Amino acid sequence: MALRQKLLAVLALLLAAACATGTDPVADTDQMAPITFTVDDYRLGAGDKVKVTVFGEPDLSGEFAVDGTGYVSLPLVGEIKASALTVREFQGAVDTAFRDGYLKDPRISAEVTTYRPYFILGEVKQPGTYAYQNGLTVLNAVATAQGFTYRANERFVFIRRDGAEKETKVPLTSTTPVQPGDTIRISERFF
Repeated sequence: MALRQKLLAVLALLLAAACATGTDPVADTDQMAPITFTVDDYRLGAGDKVKVTVFGEPDLSGEFAVDGTGYVSLPLVGEIKASALTVREFQGAVDTAFRDGYLKDPRISAEVTTYRPYFILGEVKQPGTYAYQNGLTVLNAVATAQGFTYRANERFVFIRRDGAEKETKVPLTSTTPVQPGDTIRISERFF
């Protein structure tokens, strides 16, 4: 009888320890890695809007969208590749295009006015597509989606970067960054 009680006590302790870790038996824990993001590293993609200013040429300036093929259509010079370029690289490409037989000494500036949206799914109250804002964290994204459900695992999150084939398991902290185009998945906790 005493042996049975000891076995039940050990089993209860093991079960309590498993619940306390909040592990997901489906998740690959080797993938956990911190993710950093700065606007300087940002690569343009379909759905972004950029403001191009050609100083002294208001008819050539304006806000333009990166289309589904990754190009921006500008007056006079036509289509310029933008996809996978940083804003500075894109600005250089626009400068080169205008310099190539159209303007003698163009002064160009470019900036992102609207980033492509991010997506959040899983154990949040309102999964969906949301507009990206600079400095966005996963906790901000969850708040925008009306918070966690009661089943949500609040210890880690899965993030698939735009263009990546696999998602990465990341610790969920108050500073876990979100990038434009990310797909965020909040998994279900066990116990």
